[in-house]
Amino acid sequence: MKKISQHYIDGQWVESLQPGARHDIVNPATEAVIGQLQFGGKADVDSAVSAASKAFSSFSRTSLQERVDLLGAVVSEYEKRMDDLALAVSSEMGAPQRLANSAHVPLGLGHFKTAIALADQIEWQTRKGSTLISREPAGVCALITPWNWPLNQIACKLAPAFLSGCTVVLKPSEYAALSAQIIAEIMDAAGVPAGVFNLIWASGPEVGPHMSSHPLVDLVSLTGSTAAGASVARCAADGIKRVSLELGGKSPNILLEDAPFEKAVKKGVLHLMNNSGQSCNAPSRMLVPASRLAEVEALAVAALDDLTVGDPQDASTTTGPVANSRQFERVQKLIGAGIADGAKLLVGGEGRPDGCEAGYFVKPTIFSVDSNDSRIAREEIFGPVLTLIPYSDEAEAIKIANDTVYGLSGYVYAGSVERAQAVGRQLRAGQVHLNGAGADIQAPFGGFKQSGIGREWGLAGVEEFTEYQAMMGLE
Repeated sequence: MKKISQHYIDGQWVESLQPGARHDIVNPATEAVIGQLQFGGKADVDSAVSAASKAFSSFSRTSLQERVDLLGAVVSEYEKRMDDLALAVSSEMGAPQRLANSAHVPLGLGHFKTAIALADQIEWQTRKGSTLISREPAGVCALITPWNWPLNQIACKLAPAFLSGCTVVLKPSEYAALSAQIIAEIMDAAGVPAGVFNLIWASGPEVGPHMSSHPLVDLVSLTGSTAAGASVARCAADGIKRVSLELGGKSPNILLEDAPFEKAVKKGVLHLMNNSGQSCNAPSRMLVPASRLAEVEALAVAALDDLTVGDPQDASTTTGPVANSRQFERVQKLIGAGIADGAKLLVGGEGRPDGCEAGYFVKPTIFSVDSNDSRIAREEIFGPVLTLIPYSDEAEAIKIANDTVYGLSGYVYAGSVERAQAVGRQLRAGQVHLNGAGADIQAPFGGFKQSGIGREWGLAGVEEFTEYQAMMGLE
């Protein structure tokens, strides 16, 4: 039983000034309580923000090389804890061990390494005649992160913040406490200066508005639901704070008539099912030519033969549970809504898969619907649930793809990259993947419309944590 009761503030592990509720850390594969987390409150936020504000005056004036060296120390300590991090992620949110080892943990490391590589590629100062234009650190940053890709989402904020000279207060999800605790231990072991990195444990609804409106916070960066993003934006508005939001998605995956269907359908299905569908950029709507719908339905169901749902610690498992009981109930409710609304259930459905009597396991589920109007085609389910939608021609495919309040990612599969690109350029999405292309952590990540404000990853991620200063009158 892992007990976490201390915050990390001003370079020290400290007890809460305002103890709140206790949160059970539950293994979603077994529903067993494996730890307990002690929440703090607003007084702990105040203490952490004060420490970050105090540290900012000195850390913001460190040299670029000093900050690169600090990131190098973080990388070194992270690499020592990779096995621990993989076990933590698998235990707390149900990721199969092989996915934790191959994706969750390396993604976090990749953001720190990318920040180091970018240091010499960024124009930190530019001379324009007698004016010096500089990138300056944005200030004290409140970081609020979710549970679905916990290491990726912490690291893609911390790495550019440190490189830019910002100080931070991190409020990770209570559903990803084990991995966040290790991240704090890594920061401590790496010698991050006191006050530069602070971590507080608390309920998001309890302290999120306080962090977002705190007078000493200059920037708020949140990854989470659209509702959480709207709350942060409202709370930050009176202080005219910078806000960076990476929110939800309902990403279309267009299969054009000349696509290699067997390959494209299988790739799309397995991509959606990765991480049990708990990815904001998951290709959850597969748009297919109406004339080939029956063929795609059969191919999609057959693709599930490559999945093995079960114990995340079993090397053969590809698909674990969803991360917590709240998410399990939401996914079950939306599957039920799809059935009630008359969607054609091809495979899966309500309840747990056979052989999974306990745990928050969801049957990999595929629906086929007549149009994009159904609830399961419009709402982000955030589980292993795919919706097939027919279209009559290319123009209608693009219209359906863009008919959503979201705009995080889009996917296009065609007989040639050129044709896929021509369609991809018409999608209102922050990222577009052509013919099965994967993620690129140096590319800007973020979305249009209700998928967020601002960008993470790579150079764009660093820019979010900087402000321009123009100094005129130099000779």
